[in-house]
This record gives sequence, structure tokens and C-alpha cells, in this order.
Amino acid sequence: MRIYDIIAKKRDGQELNEQEIEYFVNGYVNGEIEDYQVSALLMAIYFNSMTKNEVSILTKYMANSGDTVNLSSIPGIKVDKHSTGGVGDKTTLIISPIVASCGINVAKMSGRGLGYTGGTIDKLESIPGFRTSLSRDEFIGAVNKIGISIVSQTGNLVPADKKLYALRDVTATVESIPLIASSIMSKKIAAGADKILLDVKTGSGAFIKDFERCRELAETMVNIGGSVGKETTALITNMDRPLGNMVGNFLEVIETVDVLKGGGPEDLKEICLCLASNMLYLSGKGDLSVCEEMAQESLGSGRAFKKFEEMVISQGGNVSWIYSPEDLLKNIKPYNVVSEKSGYIVNMDTEKCGIASMKLGAGREKKDDIIDNLAGIKFHKKTGDYVNKGENIATLYSSNRLKYMDSERSLLEALDIGDTKPEKQKLIKARVTKEECKLF
Repeated sequence: MRIYDIIAKKRDGQELNEQEIEYFVNGYVNGEIEDYQVSALLMAIYFNSMTKNEVSILTKYMANSGDTVNLSSIPGIKVDKHSTGGVGDKTTLIISPIVASCGINVAKMSGRGLGYTGGTIDKLESIPGFRTSLSRDEFIGAVNKIGISIVSQTGNLVPADKKLYALRDVTATVESIPLIASSIMSKKIAAGADKILLDVKTGSGAFIKDFERCRELAETMVNIGGSVGKETTALITNMDRPLGNMVGNFLEVIETVDVLKGGGPEDLKEICLCLASNMLYLSGKGDLSVCEEMAQESLGSGRAFKKFEEMVISQGGNVSWIYSPEDLLKNIKPYNVVSEKSGYIVNMDTEKCGIASMKLGAGREKKDDIIDNLAGIKFHKKTGDYVNKGENIATLYSSNRLKYMDSERSLLEALDIGDTKPEKQKLIKARVTKEECKLF
């Protein structure tokens, strides 16, 4: 078998068989196939796509290319959750303690952010002392003791994805649906969960902005999950404005604590309750309405906050910061961004809002960039709100005050202000299962 023949076959739009995909994945991981040859194959896939069967096979061999996590020593059904990323997306920090407080063990491996999208691990590490690098025994032990642990991904989890993504990033093949789906699902499968919930973002702050392409991605990933015996559900959610009011690592911890104590912005609570109830549903806790009531009760009673507190203590975090988290910002001199005219905020370019946060130090342009944990944006006004000229729209936070001007320019460019109040958009666009795509 030759990689040359596999490239030619896909170039001509033909379907690759299992042996050819196995040869390509294993050969590349083992260093037997050159970057330039795999680049050619990725471009052929980009233009000619892949069948459902091809994508499922590709994902299987990617998932098995390195370490896999065995969660069998944790009792009960394990449900993993993945978001395709967005601005202000701190949902994992909120829904995980909700679900754990309802009796479902949460053993989750999460990643760091790149660019303007924040990573769950970066947010947790902004809590002083919080450890995200645990040994396998510590990880499993924490879940069995308190029902929840969130850790960073192991170094050799899905090495095929690490190599392929690095190559896709420099060959303009990132936006291929089969390659995105196999990248996400290979990591979820290798992480050992029994069932998978996906939060696929659409809109200006999402990786894929077009709804129909998001739907195609969601359906592809749901099909992959089913092909390996892992029931998978996807929610397509709105990222046409930042989620919640806080963007930035520790700022999002502050908002997480607010929601877990029963407060917080309504858009964030709505999406978190929907995600949590779907995780509980996949875990067999009842129908969706029953599961939503369970999630609401967990927030209202304080049980979810108590579970978050237990996780912080278990993983070495300084728990005092979650009682009065604003105290950590006392040495930061914030900067207010005011509106240049009066009117309704008609639209927010959420990607530009994320870039404004990144310019403050809250995100990474390169993987080795050092994050300023206290940097970020607190929004006082969002899409649909009326603002007066000179009124405060947002507050910027950074350890480096020289970064405020550049961030302010990006933020003001992100806002369209007009005379007519825009129609309210739905936060949950669709729910995709193996049986149907239900639009909301």
C-alpha cells in the first residue's frame, strides 16, 4: 500500500476503505508518512469531503492513536460534554456541578483556549492553587469521592489529532466538516465517557458561523458517536452575542459563582439549564422536563454551588476566592468604555468582542502565550439594550493598562447602534439526535 495511491484515490473523489485510512493515520503518527503527502490528502478531503463511513473510520483510528482513558472504575453512566467554543462560554464550570449534585459522576478532561475563545482549564487555573494536572489515580479518586473532577488532557491523548490539526492550521484545511468532526469526536471517544453531549455554537462568535454548516457538523458528530456505540446528542446554540456578561478567565469564574448561587444573567442560565438537563437525560434520570426541574432545583437549593466548592477544595484551589471573588481584582484599575451615540445595540460582532478581550491578555494568539488571568470584559449592555451617548457599555480589566486603548477600539468596532430595537433571537437553535434534528 502506498500513500501516493490513497492521495490519488481521494483526489478523484473516491471513498477510502478502512485499511487505507488505518495506513494513513498510523503511518503519519509513526513518522512513516511525510507532512507534504498528508497535506495533499487533507486538501483532497477538503475539496471532496468524506462519506459517513469514512469519517467514522477516521475518527476510530485517531481515537486509538495514543492513550485512552478507562473510566470503568467509576460507577454509573459517564456523560461527557464538549463545546465548539465561544466568547464568555463558561458553561462547563456551571453544568458540571449541577449534574454532579444530581448524583451523576462527572469525570471530565478539558482543554485550553486558543485565540479569542476561552478554555475551561485556563478558567479553572485562574483560581489560585487550583490543580488541573492530576494523576490518573487522583482523577478517578476525586470523582469516586465527591462525584466530580475536571482536569487537563493527557499529553498522549489522540496524538493523531495533534499532528493533523497542526498541519491543517498551516494548509488552509481547518474548516473541513469531516476533519473538524473527527478531531472533536476522537478526543471525546478517547476520554472514555459512555455518552456525549455536544454544544455546537453558531453565529458571529462561533468557529462555524453559518447555521446550516453547524447543523451538518452536529449531524456528522452524532453519527460518529452512534457508530462506536456512544449515544450522542448535539444542541446548536446562539453565539451572536457573548454568553453572559463576563469574558475573561477569572471574570468568568466570578460569573460562574454568581449563577451557582442562584443569580447571574438569564441567557447564561437558560443555556446552562438546557445543557445540564440534556446531560441528566442521557444519564437516564428521566425525561427532559423532569431533568430540567432537577437542574433548576440544584441551582435554587445551593447544592450545585456546594459541589463546585467541593471540587475547588479537592483540586487544591483556594476556596476563599469563591466566597468573595471580586477581592482578587482589587489591585486592577478598570477602564470604562462609553457609547459614542444613543440608540439600540442592533448587533454585536462577537468575534471582535472576543478579540478585544484577547488584546487585554485574556486569550492566546499563539499556544505559548502567557495569559493574564484577571484580564477581560464585563458587559453592561448587549444586543437589544438601549444606550445613551456617554453611557457605560462595558468595563475592561487588565494588569497592563497600556492595553486598554487597543481593546476599546476593537470593542467599539464590534457594536452596531441604531434606532430600531432588534428582534430577540432564540438561544437554543436546534437539538440533534440520531433520530431527528428538532428546530426551535
